[in-house]
Amino acid sequence: MKLILAVLQDKDSNRLTDALGEKDFKTTKLSTTGGFLKEGNTTLMIGCNDDAVDDALEIIRDNCSQREQMVAPISPMGGNADSYIPRPINVEVGGATVFVLPIDSFFQF
Repeated sequence: MKLILAVLQDKDSNRLTDALGEKDFKTTKLSTTGGFLKEGNTTLMIGCNDDAVDDALEIIRDNCSQREQMVAPISPMGGNADSYIPRPINVEVGGATVFVLPIDSFFQF
């Protein structure tokens, strides 16, 4: 058994959870926040059998699109100067960061 952790943009979460549900994947949705853009993300926890991992990854790949987004300057006033952006820049957002972890046991109460 495997646990898939998929971190994706909020904009992609409804489409992905619908697509996973259509293929009978059970998901748990967590609201998370990204560190660089400080925007909302979604982390999905998906438990599945070893032979279903490739199917789940294909669904994730097909439903999480990458795109460019303009990021406005962020003032370091009262905040962390490490993430200061002096002028607007285009950054690539979207897609998914996916971790596949082995599961020794699973219990549902």
